[in-house]
Amino acid sequence: MSTEQNTLSVNIFGAEYKIKGADPDYIALVAAYVNGKMTELDHRLSAGTPTKIAVLTSLNIADELFREREEKARLLEELKGRARALGTALDACMDGD
Repeated sequence: MSTEQNTLSVNIFGAEYKIKGADPDYIALVAAYVNGKMTELDHRLSAGTPTKIAVLTSLNIADELFREREEKARLLEELKGRARALGTALDACMDGD
């Protein structure tokens, strides 16, 4: 991996890509993640073409993203509920003084 003015050369599934961005470490981390997911899927499929591997990997990563978003929304609602309950309990304590 080499850098030239915010450009990082990364290898994903045997192909080299030059990626521009402000944070080379982040780009390398994301590229390594995608490469790992593609390699993992390639080992599970018997005869997948690079295009098929790329599309299935994209679907798997999109699935991860959607599940994380759902979990974030669920946790946010839970946190809001707890905050309301604490606010109600605090109001009750303040009214009791």
